[in-house]
Formats: sequence, C-alpha cells, structure tokens
Amino acid sequence: MTEETFDIAVVGAGAVGLSAALAFARDGYRTALVGGLDVRRDGRTVALLNGSIRFLDAVGAWPALRDVSAPLETMRIVDDTGSLFRPPPVAFSAGEIGLDAFGWNIENATLVEGLAEKARHQDNLTLIPEQATAFEAGGGAAVVSLKDGSELRAGLVVAADGRNSMLRQSAGIEVRRWSYPQSAVTAILAHDRDHRDSSTEFHTRHGPFTLVPLPGRRSSLVWVTSTEEAQRLAALDDDALARRIERQAQSLLGAMRLDGPRGLVPMSGLSVSRFWAPRLALVGEAAHVFPPIGAQGLNLGFRDVASLRDAVVDARGEGRAAGDEETLRRYQRGRDLDVRLRTAAVDSLNRTLLTGLLPADFLRGAGLLALSNIGPLRRAVMREGVLPRVGAPRLMQDAQRA
Repeated sequence: MTEETFDIAVVGAGAVGLSAALAFARDGYRTALVGGLDVRRDGRTVALLNGSIRFLDAVGAWPALRDVSAPLETMRIVDDTGSLFRPPPVAFSAGEIGLDAFGWNIENATLVEGLAEKARHQDNLTLIPEQATAFEAGGGAAVVSLKDGSELRAGLVVAADGRNSMLRQSAGIEVRRWSYPQSAVTAILAHDRDHRDSSTEFHTRHGPFTLVPLPGRRSSLVWVTSTEEAQRLAALDDDALARRIERQAQSLLGAMRLDGPRGLVPMSGLSVSRFWAPRLALVGEAAHVFPPIGAQGLNLGFRDVASLRDAVVDARGEGRAAGDEETLRRYQRGRDLDVRLRTAAVDSLNRTLLTGLLPADFLRGAGLLALSNIGPLRRAVMREGVLPRVGAPRLMQDAQRA
C-alpha cells in the first residue's frame, strides 16, 4: 500500500471538483484531485452567471471556454399556465445592471473537458483517476482510501462527489431528501431563427420549459414536466420530438431539429444539516440539489468553492490550518444563508407552478407584474440573481483579487 500527503484533496472530478482543485492549486496548496472524468453528452448545459465567469477567469479557465459558449443578454419569462392571473411576459436585460451579459451558456461536457485540460497543466495539482472508497478523519489529517489499494492523507478533504456522496455518508452528515412528480427532458436544438442571445422560460402548469442560447442558431432545452409526459416525450423519435418542442415554444425560434444527444432527468431535492465535518467540507451537489430553475445549481456550487477558498486562505493568513474547526465553521457561516435561500426560492417557485391554487397563481402573477413595472425592484432582483450582494466570495467580486 502506498500513501501520499497533500495539503488539500478534492474528491470528485466534475465541474465543481475541478474548479476547486484549480483554485487551491493556484493559491499554492499542494492539491490532489481524485476521480475519473464524466464527459458523457446528454443534452445538458449550464448558464454560467457573471460571478461564475469571474471565478473561472480567476483560476485561468475561462479564456478557453468563452468561444464555445453563448452570451445571455436577455432573459424572458412567459406565463403559460393558463391561469386567471396570467401576467404579460417579463424581459430582463443585462444592460440594465451594467453588464454585457448575465452569463454564458455552455454544454456541461464541454465545460468539464475545458476545466480538465486546464487542470492537466496546473502547477501544484496531482490528478488521481481513481475512485475513493473510504474516508477517515484523524487528529492532524484525513485519510482517503482509493480503489487501487493506495491511500492519501490531506489536511482538508473537499467532497465534490455528487448527490450520493460517499464522503458525506462516511462523515455521518444528515441529509434531507425530497422528490417532485416531474422529470426534465434535456436536448440540444438547431432552429431557423436567431435566438438573439436571449433565453426564454415558459412557466407551464407542470414546470418550466426553458430555451437557452448556444453558439450559432442553436439552443439548449430543459423541459420540466410530469414524469409520465416526460417519458412519453423521451420515447418519441427525433423528428417527432422536435415538432413537439416547436409547438410548446410557440414557434418562437421557427422550425427545430435535434442537434445532439438528449437526456431524461428525474427531479429531486437534497439539503444537508451542515456543510462540514472534521477535516471535510461539502461543495456542489454533495451539499445541495434542487430543480434546474433560474440557473442556480452549478453557480451555487461554484460559490461554495470560492467561499471555501476564502475561508482557507484567510486561515493561512491567521496561522490556522486549512482543515481546522474554525476554518470550516467560517465556511459554514459563509454558505448557510445563500444556499438555504436559493433552495427555498427554487422549491417554492416550482411548487406554485404545480399547485393550481388561485392564491398561488395570484401571488406568482403579481410578482411578475411587479418585476415588469417597477424598475428598481427589477434591477435589484437581477443583481441578486447574478451574484449575492452580501458575502460574495472575493474571486467573484473581482477576478484580479487574490
């Protein structure tokens, strides 16, 4: 059995884990990234909001990703629920809050590939393409056991190993799970009309139907609907599904065709009792899961990483270890409000779409009407949606700050 020692070990080589490894290695920590890449293409994309772009730029990954992404200059919401309180469509323009774009949309697999390429050439970073099988925290370090029989020791282990996190289970962190009577159909589409760098989210009675621009006359689809309807849609051939999508989109982008793989994802949620255990910090879907509404999921995961990085860097400046209890408690304090507010907001919006109750329809319609007509409120909501104004991690405030 062999053993290596690192300052920080990140377990999980998805987008969140890769970004964490890059961030810590950039700051001079001897870092290990444990896990194999998952670059399967299933029609899923992510809208990287402005704060995430700044973070990725700070760790040196964004320049290579920009040309394979599309800007989100305008975001529209259309109430398609058939409600008695149906408000007019609402449009949010990035220019109103001084941005060229709210963010950029990119295929998940392309993002992971780009981050992995950056990681291969990053100083202070060792890539270990093995599965972690066990975790144990000791007094001065944690030990992670690997499938090949080797072990590694680290002062701090970062759990970026997803919603079924082995590390979280090993640490005994309590989890609350829930599910929705919905699934999401995901796909990449080509279409006749220019999307004009605008995303459109139709709120239907079974969930949001969202088209987000990609480079060229292409868009990504996330269609959240009832589980039964999603399975029926998934069973259609490409031409029939494209026609069904065009009809649901009210021919907004003209004729459509499938331009890549598609996926079917059950909708569920997860929250944790705390974001840390001795020598362990949870980030990304190891810490929170909720429906793909409002482009919050991966952006929240990147904020986890950037906040943890701040706590660790500050601890070093104060003479404390990366994995000591006060460092991790500081990380917890920095994430509690942001994560719980976003989880509650997304969950509440999704459930109001499903209820069909008149009071819920009235409140949702009144809220959209207020956003449409009250400029200061609309701009405040846009700024908060892009990046929290209170407690934003330093690398998301300014990509040049250390």
